[in-house]
Amino acid sequence: MTMKIKKTELPAKSVLSGEKSFFDYTDSFRGDVLNGERNISTADIGRAFFTSTPQWGKKMFDFRNRIVKIFGLKTGKERNESLRPEDLHLEIGEQVGIFTIFDKTDHEIILGENDKHLDFRVSLLYDKAKHSTEADSLTISTTVKYHNRMGKLYFLPVRPFHRLIVPVMLKKMIAKLEYRSEP
Repeated sequence: MTMKIKKTELPAKSVLSGEKSFFDYTDSFRGDVLNGERNISTADIGRAFFTSTPQWGKKMFDFRNRIVKIFGLKTGKERNESLRPEDLHLEIGEQVGIFTIFDKTDHEIILGENDKHLDFRVSLLYDKAKHSTEADSLTISTTVKYHNRMGKLYFLPVRPFHRLIVPVMLKKMIAKLEYRSEP
């Protein structure tokens, strides 16, 4: 069975949905998670997120860091050089690479960063199906608030790559979560 990732609206269940009108950019991608009766925690979801960047995405992020450092923007390099999943506690306020953990509920983790050119948030929302005939789902939503022209200019070339990498990461995350949930 082929895993389908669908572009969708920012979920109403997301912590970010109450601030939707505040953002200059939002997108969301959703995929079904075949989980059975296992419990998937926000820590499991966060660990899957931080270990699902494709190799080409890592290279692009390294290139991005070299460029934005020239402009005095945050790179995250000064925080965690090597990320081991077992070292990630993903508590509010924790720093993981360029990301700060801003909020966490039983089913969602909000990460992102504030910088001088823009603020961004990433929601990782796990939605447990209400009926056994339905699949659980995982949605990655991204929001961006520009502070100035530099923010708009920065995000212009980032946006198409963002729209490519998020579905790939979501697919990898779901595969990891489904594998983890097997008996």
